[in-house]
Amino acid sequence: MSSSGAEPSIFSRIVAREIPATIVAETDRIIAFNDIHPQAPVHIVITTKTQEYRNVVELAAADPALLAELVAVARQVADERTGGEFRLVFNTGPSAGQTVFHVHAHLMGGQLKEGSLGSH
Repeated sequence: MSSSGAEPSIFSRIVAREIPATIVAETDRIIAFNDIHPQAPVHIVITTKTQEYRNVVELAAADPALLAELVAVARQVADERTGGEFRLVFNTGPSAGQTVFHVHAHLMGGQLKEGSLGSH
């Protein structure tokens, strides 16, 4: 349960192991898992274990060190799975495609072309 009293997000439920996911990396404050609807050959969701922050703007303002840790985990996963070449996408707001309001990034890689986002 977040400090705002909101119901646990789907990502919080994955962190709590209530919903199964293929976890590919984890630290004390960050978790990364395969996206269940991949849009690229490699598509990993990387999120904070806390759902205190709804989006990357809130996270950057309140806890830049946690944002840096999220990016570091993304780099580690990309090094292992995409040879270090990747896209890191944060959707912020419903009209930008954000559907889960628990800050998260989509790491995508694997022979992507410019303009290919969402075409897989």
